[in-house]
Amino acid sequence: MKIKCDFCKTEYSVDGVSSTPVKCAICGHTWTVAAAPRKNTWLMFFASLCALLSAIIFTVAVITQHQARNAKRGPLIAEITGLETTTDEAGATHVVVNGAITNVSDSIYGVPDLYIVSTDDDGRMLAKQKFMPSATLLDSGATVNFSHILAPQPAGVKKISAHLAEMEIPDGDKK
Repeated sequence: MKIKCDFCKTEYSVDGVSSTPVKCAICGHTWTVAAAPRKNTWLMFFASLCALLSAIIFTVAVITQHQARNAKRGPLIAEITGLETTTDEAGATHVVVNGAITNVSDSIYGVPDLYIVSTDDDGRMLAKQKFMPSATLLDSGATVNFSHILAPQPAGVKKISAHLAEMEIPDGDKK
């Protein structure tokens, strides 16, 4: 602990504080050093409790936000994983769309029809094709792959996306 002479401001380092007076080696001034204040254990406990409560609230907020984000997406998510081109016997070129549908909910869901939408640079729909994926039901956390050969595409297609037909959410999952 560091102590300082009240008169000449000379600093000293000492191991412990005694209740006896201390004499300065420079000016000879004598003073009594006050004991270092003890940390209040209740205050430390309360501060620790507040930190723990803050961590719990933060964790709940993050989980709630994650669940809200998933609820907005819906229980099933359709994603395109790849596009290929193929040529049939007649020499016509077709696009093959490969993708997956994943159930991100805690319930079993029926897999609705899937729409493959082709759009131009401005986001205008140029073509829309509907087909039924191979699975009819999808367990919680399960994924089913799909592959669909598109009819000849109009000129100007810049983006191809997959969309699920409207789904009815069971009463247990509505919030």
